[in-house]
Amino acid sequence: MTLLRTEIGDTLRVARRRQNRTLRDVSMDARVSLGYLSEIERGQKEASSELLASICEALDMPVSVLLREVADKIALSEGVLVPDTVPDNFEQIDVPGGVAKRAFAQQR
Repeated sequence: MTLLRTEIGDTLRVARRRQNRTLRDVSMDARVSLGYLSEIERGQKEASSELLASICEALDMPVSVLLREVADKIALSEGVLVPDTVPDNFEQIDVPGGVAKRAFAQQR
């Protein structure tokens, strides 16, 4: 069984390492102790939604991207096919920690 806190921690760690940042850097920016951030990354502690938002902000990563990546990993481990529900008129953009899609603002 896959634990949500484990997947969240793994995804946060990958995002931090992609940016070549240390636990100390991110913990200072997120205003959380280095030890607690380490426990979150290792899946030993569950972060509150407020703390996740703070960590994501420190990583310049939208919470929605974190949650989508975690949901996709869990779905894959459960053997569940999750169809892409994003319309074709969205633009793919690179964001720290992953890829996201942004809607074209088409006012007609």
